[in-house]
Formats: sequence, C-alpha cells, structure tokens
Amino acid sequence: MNTYGNIFRLTSYGESHGAAIGGVIDGCPSGIDVDMEFIQNELNRRRPGQSKITTPRKEADEIEFLSGIYDGKTTGTPIGFLIRNSNQHSSDYDNLKDIYRPSHADYTYSQKYGIRDHRGGGRSSARETIARCVGGALAKLALRQLNIDIKAFTSQAGPIKLEKNYDQYDLSLIESNEVRCPDPEKAAEMISLIEEVKSKGDTIGGVITCVVKGTPAGLGEPVFGKLHAALGNAMLGINAVKGFEYGDGFDVNHRGSEVNDVFYNDKGKISTRTNHSGGIQGGISNGQDIYFRVAFKPVATILMHQDTVNKDGENTYLKARGRHDACVLPRAVPIVEAMAAMTILDYFLLSKINKALL
Repeated sequence: MNTYGNIFRLTSYGESHGAAIGGVIDGCPSGIDVDMEFIQNELNRRRPGQSKITTPRKEADEIEFLSGIYDGKTTGTPIGFLIRNSNQHSSDYDNLKDIYRPSHADYTYSQKYGIRDHRGGGRSSARETIARCVGGALAKLALRQLNIDIKAFTSQAGPIKLEKNYDQYDLSLIESNEVRCPDPEKAAEMISLIEEVKSKGDTIGGVITCVVKGTPAGLGEPVFGKLHAALGNAMLGINAVKGFEYGDGFDVNHRGSEVNDVFYNDKGKISTRTNHSGGIQGGISNGQDIYFRVAFKPVATILMHQDTVNKDGENTYLKARGRHDACVLPRAVPIVEAMAAMTILDYFLLSKINKALL
C-alpha cells in the first residue's frame, strides 16, 4: 500500500538512496492558492541537517511540481511532484548488505519480497516521509480556507516531559528551539539529553502531541471509519511510531462522573465544558479541539556494537556507520502535522459527499 486517503489521496514513491522521492496527490480541490514558500518551509522543517541534534545528512529538499497547478492555484487534476536526492553516502551501508539490523525492516522486507535495498533502508527509510509533508502542506493550505489549524510539538523526550495540558502553553514558541517544544526550560533539558545520548552513539525516543483547532462537528463515521481510528492509522504508519492515544487516552484513573464532557449552550452554540474526549465522540468530531499523542521509539540505528545474524542465519555482529538521528522527534513534528492535515481534509471531503447524498 503506497496510497493513503479516500478522496484526498497521496501516492508516494522512491527510496532513500534512489534518484528522488516523489508522489501524486489526487482529489485535491481546485482553486486552492498554492503558497510555494509555505510548502518549501514545511519541507525545511523536516529536512535533515537542520540542527546539531539531527542527522548531518545535507539535502536541499527542493520541491518540483510537475502537474496539477496552474497560475498559482490547484486545478483539481492530479498533482505530481518530486524531491531529488543529492547527498547519499551509499557506501556507508556496504557492510550491512547481507546483515539484518536489529529492530529494522531488513528481515521482514526480505521475507515479504525476497529482495531488499540495503542502502539506507530503501523504501523503509524515513526519507519517504518527505512526500507526506508535501501532501500535508497542500492539505494545510486547503484547511486554512476552512479556518482549521494544526500544530504539533515535542511533549516528551525520554523521561523529560511537559506536565501541563497543551492549552496552558504558548504554542507560538514551538519553532523557537531545536527540539520544537513550547516550554523553553524543558526544551533546553531535552536538547541536553539528546546531545548526551548522541555522544554515546545511542538514541532516545519520546512523545509528540498534536492539536487540531477549528474542526467542525460531524466528521467521521460511527462504526468503521471512525475519525480517531483514521488518525491512529495515519500516525501508526509513520516510521518509528509505537503508540497513539487521543483525549484522555490511557489516563484511566478517573470515574465517569469525573470525565464526562457535559454539554451546554454557549451563546447559541452547543459546546462542552470539558474536553476529555479529545474532540471526538462516537468516532465523529464534536467541534472541540482534537488532541492526541504519538509515541516514538528510540531510532533503531545506533552507532554501537550489536549482535545479529546474516541472511544465512549465521551469527555475526555489526556496528553501523553513517549519518543518523539520535532522536527523531524534532523532524517528526511536521510529519505528524502532515498526516493529521491529510486525514482531516479527507474526512471533510467525505462529509461533503455524505451531505450531498441526503
């Protein structure tokens, strides 16, 4: 499956050390103003080599649109694009050609396809996510016209985490530091931890929180196709993601009388006094903020000695070389936003079709 979405659909292609990463976006509404500076900035937020706590691989990540845009607007036809790879160090992976790296997709890819591209993980590389950021950027531009805003941020790195709810932080500070955390003091602690881990050749994981504001009530399906299930599917399809929760999620130390979201009339509009549900009830958005958290494991590539086996099942060892992230969180923030944007826009378009059939 290389295609995501129902109506707004992204099909991506390419490998980490191939000629390019690219995609085709189908189902994008026509007439959307294409802000090229905004789209390039979204790619820059994901780009490698942007700070001392990310991989030093240098890629310009410049977007080239091939179709579907005319006179600065989307035409409603398929939008083709590509981002050329220019800074591959394929030789860094020569020693891994016949070895299965721990916690990577090497073994499973070999079992599924009988062949694998060992250079940077090939198709399983997180470099593929750049195509998602293009789709997400276009989705954001469409959602902007609907006054729907999406922001994600690092809320935990290893044991260091934000203690307050998202609405108690100034989210305009997210881009003010390398780790993309809205709490400057916690951000400094997270950066120090990542630097320490990196100096030892190790890696660390954490959590990204995402908030969607302005979503209208009524998006999602009551049985299959629940909105939170779609968001979970989107997030769990991101490299290194191990968990997803929305609303109060796994905070189960409360009784129903404490966490039920009571409805009230807010100047002629139905609202809720609390938002423990995370903006989704019965699989359908209720008009409140949608918020969720995404857990990322430590990056599997560590620059340390590890025991493993080769393709013949013989015991061996490896020590990875090359340029790798010690923590994926800073560069994963725009990816989480992109997948959320594509999901919300897709479900908005589905909702329009449902209403048209009534």
